[in-house]
Amino acid sequence: MIKRTFLAVIGAFLFLSVLSFVSGDNISAPKKQRVIKTIIVDAGHGIRPNGGYDGAKGSYSWEDDICLSISKLLIQDINREFPEIRIVETRPSDKITSLYRRAEIANENNGDIFICIHVNAAPPQRRSELLGYKKVTYYVGKGKNRKKKTKEVPQYRYWTEPSKARGTETYIWGAHKTEDKELAVRENAAMMEEENYKEKYGAVDVNSPEFVVMALLKTKQYFKRSATFAGMVQDEFVKVGRVDRDVRQRGVGIWVLQATAMPSVLIETGFITNREEEDYLNSKEGQQEISNCIITALKNYVAWLEKKQEDGEKESKDDAASDKPSSTAATRHFLEMVEQNEKSKQVK
Repeated sequence: MIKRTFLAVIGAFLFLSVLSFVSGDNISAPKKQRVIKTIIVDAGHGIRPNGGYDGAKGSYSWEDDICLSISKLLIQDINREFPEIRIVETRPSDKITSLYRRAEIANENNGDIFICIHVNAAPPQRRSELLGYKKVTYYVGKGKNRKKKTKEVPQYRYWTEPSKARGTETYIWGAHKTEDKELAVRENAAMMEEENYKEKYGAVDVNSPEFVVMALLKTKQYFKRSATFAGMVQDEFVKVGRVDRDVRQRGVGIWVLQATAMPSVLIETGFITNREEEDYLNSKEGQQEISNCIITALKNYVAWLEKKQEDGEKESKDDAASDKPSSTAATRHFLEMVEQNEKSKQVK
């Protein structure tokens, strides 16, 4: 009897130990990131309906093909590193997608970040060489005062050669040009609908001053995130020896940055008009290096967002509901400023 009791106690102890180990293992298991659910990958340019290329031309290749190749490789690498993230392609084939439709696709799919792949180009450089001087005869004055003179005129040889421009640069929507971005947010409000949208943002009229201010707040949020990710991308390019042409702001001219209601970057991966760069952009090694840099930057960006989430900053979509109080406060403050300004005008 004692032996059976002893064995039962030992068995129970082992069972509880295993259960405790399994439970502890589950508790310590790393959580999947939840700050990014959907990534939009946009391969720049594409073949037109008439069969012509839309992008820049190098000495033997086209931007359209390079963008698609890098984008496909990037998607493959994202799937490997972030299997939980959904990826949406705006140009899944070599055929062109209109810029308007690219933004529509991004907004309809509620993307958390928009990554646009492009290849840069620079015009040929004009060169000149002084060959010597030529004596030229000319006359001044009239009648009896007319005199013959000569002068030495420089003679040049002119030609053009491919630009030496090289390196990478990443574009974001300009912080000083917010009007069109805010307009895009309002115009795409229906596309931005999320699950439990009213609970997160409240029922608002897109034409109301409150919604305009909310658009402004989201614009600033997009800018901060876009600039942060762009900087991380450039940092990784620098680490592998690429020439850093910095993060640049564009207020006009890049529709996919202007009309996408999410953090957005356009990465100029290199100059197709520089033969050395063109070879790099077309090589498997070069394309893989570019993808690796973007993937590492994406990992750093996710870690940055998770840290902000842990620190209680109310910016990500997952805790968008807690964003409403601060947005409401900002709205009231803005409207109070407008009202005070109107009163001061009436007094004057």
